[in-house]
Amino acid sequence: MYMGHLRKFGNWGSVAAKLIASNALKLPSFHDEVRMWVFEEVLPNGEKLTDVINKTNENVKYLPGIKLGRNVVADPDLENAVKEANMLVFVTPHQFMGGICKKLKGKVTGEVEAISLVKGMEVKKEGPCMISSLISKELGINSCVLMGANIANEIAVEKFSEATVGYRESREIADTWVQLFSTPYFMVTPVHDVEGVELCGTLKNVVAIAAGFVDGLDMGNNTKAAIMRIGLREMRALSKLLFPSVKDSTFFESCGVADVITTCLGGRNRRVAEAFAQSGGKRSFDELEAKMLQGQKLQGVSTAREVYEVLNHCGWLEMFPLFSTVHQICTGRLKPEAIVHYRDHKA
Repeated sequence: MYMGHLRKFGNWGSVAAKLIASNALKLPSFHDEVRMWVFEEVLPNGEKLTDVINKTNENVKYLPGIKLGRNVVADPDLENAVKEANMLVFVTPHQFMGGICKKLKGKVTGEVEAISLVKGMEVKKEGPCMISSLISKELGINSCVLMGANIANEIAVEKFSEATVGYRESREIADTWVQLFSTPYFMVTPVHDVEGVELCGTLKNVVAIAAGFVDGLDMGNNTKAAIMRIGLREMRALSKLLFPSVKDSTFFESCGVADVITTCLGGRNRRVAEAFAQSGGKRSFDELEAKMLQGQKLQGVSTAREVYEVLNHCGWLEMFPLFSTVHQICTGRLKPEAIVHYRDHKA
């Protein structure tokens, strides 16, 4: 018997709930109810977001018009949402994960399995801490990851897409997650490489920022393709430096090259970076995020900063000129045009 519980923030969390809910009803090995922890918000009409989700079966703020499934129950109480759960699904901006794990400490047991859909990492003095590792360390439970070319609004209307589940030890647990997420329009493949899958999902947002700069400056498709290829190369090189166990083959999965392509063609990081470059860097990312994303969070800018901190700490800045340049453009040290002169800049 399995019970799915979801930490929701934004449209990807809602789409994940929809996928899980459809399988929880159909498959006998899962409990029907999917409890979804929702960060409570008051809507303009004065109603609470959780009340509206439970009444309409829609996330009216972040995914309007899409039914989540009659077995999805929104809950604003984090502790209550995880009570008696034996499967936890984390979908939240990565900067909130430390606080969430602290609140959950002691509230879940080692028999619980987790999966992270979170694209990002925590940076500490000793180096990066992947979100799956943070979950395992803080909560004492195993955590897989799910990453891929997954623009949420397209999956919400059931357009075909793929994803990759990265697992550390148990293929059996990975197969359970594959069962829980797979639908005829969402194909999930397990890969024995948690760090590789997770770093792909994290680092591709930095490449998407670079692609957005290229679009904002109207530099064309050849330039964008070059930036995507160079970005993928730096993703692979950094991943293997941080975790030598990372496999080359992971970069040919949905979490790798496919996610780079889709995020650089669409997605919020590319879109906001495009607007930043069009303004000549005069409008801050904070301002653009507030104006363009209606409460959703931008991941690429904070990830670029965190990657820069790792590179600087390890003395690797010159080995990763594109990653370094993206951060320097984001912080105003370089103009957006510098994205195509990244090799000339010593960080």
